[in-house]
Amino acid sequence: MKDKYAVIADPACYPGTGVLRNKLNIVDPDALEAAEAAFAATAVQSIELGAPPFDLAYLCSLHRQLFDEVYEWAGMLRTVDIAKGTTRFCISNRIKAEAHRLLSQLDATDLTTLPRSAQMALVAELYGELNMIHPFREGNGRTQRLFFEHWLLLNGLAVSWRHVSAGTWVAACIAAVSCDYVPLEEVFDRCITQIEEPSVDQDHD
Repeated sequence: MKDKYAVIADPACYPGTGVLRNKLNIVDPDALEAAEAAFAATAVQSIELGAPPFDLAYLCSLHRQLFDEVYEWAGMLRTVDIAKGTTRFCISNRIKAEAHRLLSQLDATDLTTLPRSAQMALVAELYGELNMIHPFREGNGRTQRLFFEHWLLLNGLAVSWRHVSAGTWVAACIAAVSCDYVPLEEVFDRCITQIEEPSVDQDHD
């Protein structure tokens, strides 16, 4: 049986199902998805903003903290090739190299030196490329969004995902598969705001 990522007879799944083995012994896919969301939502409340570098180790650390209550392999890179629909993600033996290449570029980027349009274009491209790497067996979306939230915060930018619908977000990510980053740029332009620095009281009398 295939799972949602088109992996056939994956030993990481319960026999005869497409459901990943988990610490909760849940074999219903909808129940597992709900549990993932609940545990991740709780975990994110206690995850502190880390310091650079924003590298693969940092990304793996976030994944581990988000999903450690659900999966034994939380924080570990996938070892199987996966696809969703017609989209094939990075082959497993290239994940480390591609992630290091991309995240080195991200970590070296100072968004504060760029105008708004260039910021959004770069964020969209980096996000789209990391999404194509899809380094984990499950939980990529939540981990990647949190990773970008942290990176953007240290660049003086805040993200509020409530400004975009699920349908618009998915469509933008699908467009990025074909290197069309404009929809993602538009989404990020809606969701990202500049963090205002505290005003300084000039009246010292």
